[in-house]
Amino acid sequence: MRQGILTAAVAMFSCFSFVAHSQSAWPFWNQYATSFISPQGRVIDPDRNAITTSEGQSYALFFALVANDASTFDRLLSWTEKNLANGDIGKQLPAWNWGTKQDGTMGVLDSNSAADADLWIAYTLFEAGRLWKNPAYTQKGRALLAQIAQQEVTVVPGVGTVLLPGREGFHPDKDTWFLNPSYFPLPVLLGMAHDDPQGPWKRMAEALPIWLKEASPAGFAMDWVKCDAKGVSPAAQPGSSSEAAHGSYDAIRVYLWTGLAAREMPGQAQLLTALAPMAKYVKTNGAPPESVAPDGHILSTAAPTGFLAATFPFLLAAGDVSTAEALLRNVKAQILQSSGLLGTPARYYDQNLALFALGWYEKRFRFAPDGTLRPAWKK
Repeated sequence: MRQGILTAAVAMFSCFSFVAHSQSAWPFWNQYATSFISPQGRVIDPDRNAITTSEGQSYALFFALVANDASTFDRLLSWTEKNLANGDIGKQLPAWNWGTKQDGTMGVLDSNSAADADLWIAYTLFEAGRLWKNPAYTQKGRALLAQIAQQEVTVVPGVGTVLLPGREGFHPDKDTWFLNPSYFPLPVLLGMAHDDPQGPWKRMAEALPIWLKEASPAGFAMDWVKCDAKGVSPAAQPGSSSEAAHGSYDAIRVYLWTGLAAREMPGQAQLLTALAPMAKYVKTNGAPPESVAPDGHILSTAAPTGFLAATFPFLLAAGDVSTAEALLRNVKAQILQSSGLLGTPARYYDQNLALFALGWYEKRFRFAPDGTLRPAWKK
């Protein structure tokens, strides 16, 4: 059944090649947009029953801005607002999950929000407003940021200001909070502090290196952590009865965001120190693990290529140029000339990680020390 769904999804993608979006000078992005974005602006994940997530929409909006691809940006934003935010992203946080419902119709599968996507969308709207001189984007970004601050930001005693992973479900009782470390990209937090200096974003960025070190006892980031009277500790995914605490497909982005941060950003050096055991592991073994336990025990070494892409900026930031270059060569070798995408098959999540990492490496964008975006096309 799953193979049939994937086959249908691939067939559907093949018709996307006729989409007339603004071809930028970024071939990888062009191939991604052709392969994973519908003509209406919906980013489709074929590896998960062709669903759409607010995370996918948020990343694509960022890549479209980096590529100076305004037409695709507008299609993505329009679809996101109409289908995930009830027509107004400034008044309603986007639903995180959209796809085929049990009755066969298409629509929202889970109306809860995903705070990382919300933050990336707000950040990108602010930056698009500034870089494209479009006040409408800025206004939408400001309204969305206010919703995030009201519904997804809280203060945890002994930890500080944090971003809850979503509007509901992550503060089960008055003394317990669950966090996802990958939802705290330092450049975005600082960028929001720049655009909204009265907001909680600077305090959130200042607290991040402190609690993340406590939550990564062996120097490996975890997918989920818990804050309670005992402090901050690794945790299983909230609501999961079978999964133990570990660092894997969510946590890999912690290293990516740290690697993309400017050296002058306050907090980056602390993050590199806290996560130094991961850098040491990659140097010794030539690749990051797919999954690691809180005590540093490696649960799986079968890391996908996207993990290699996510890790090499982190290794460069940590000063290990030779290992980073080896990872980069491995990644580039797996970008097929026939498709222009990474790997066979071209997994959706791998492409996203690689677009961030390779776009940064190729100097298509940088984050300024204050978190604002510096795309190559804006001299």
